[in-house]
Amino acid sequence: MRITEATEEQWPEIWPIFEQIVKAGETYPYRLDTGYEEGRDLWLLQPPSRSVVAVDASGRVLGTAKMNPNREGNGAHVASASYMVDPACAGRGVGRALCADSIAWARAQGFRGMQFNAVVETNTRAVALYRSLGFEVVGTVPEAFHHPTAGYVGLHVMYLKL
Repeated sequence: MRITEATEEQWPEIWPIFEQIVKAGETYPYRLDTGYEEGRDLWLLQPPSRSVVAVDASGRVLGTAKMNPNREGNGAHVASASYMVDPACAGRGVGRALCADSIAWARAQGFRGMQFNAVVETNTRAVALYRSLGFEVVGTVPEAFHHPTAGYVGLHVMYLKL
């Protein structure tokens, strides 16, 4: 598996992953009916931010990530990132590779920390992955996410000092 910069030409391969994850409504606060163009605009970021894909030896997209400053101005020294892995590739290290790549990017760009603003607490695999890479839960907003089967659940704010 290798991680490369995402291109506009790859959006048709990224879209099915994005669409499936967003429509499931379990991990992202995007509208469930987010369309093709809107999804592309949300996900494919322009420099100095970055969007990437994880691909296998044949070039098939296994997952994707986007990374950017968490805030503008006086908050621009903290990075943020989001990840989506093809559900068919879960458990194969794609998410770990994408997260490690974004941490390396943030360090190389001179960010002082990385913050995830809205990790759904029922997304236990992601929470465990982020913890294993050094992130900690610094707070939880109770009932801030309406999960389709678990009801109102908390959103973790997670942080890693770089």
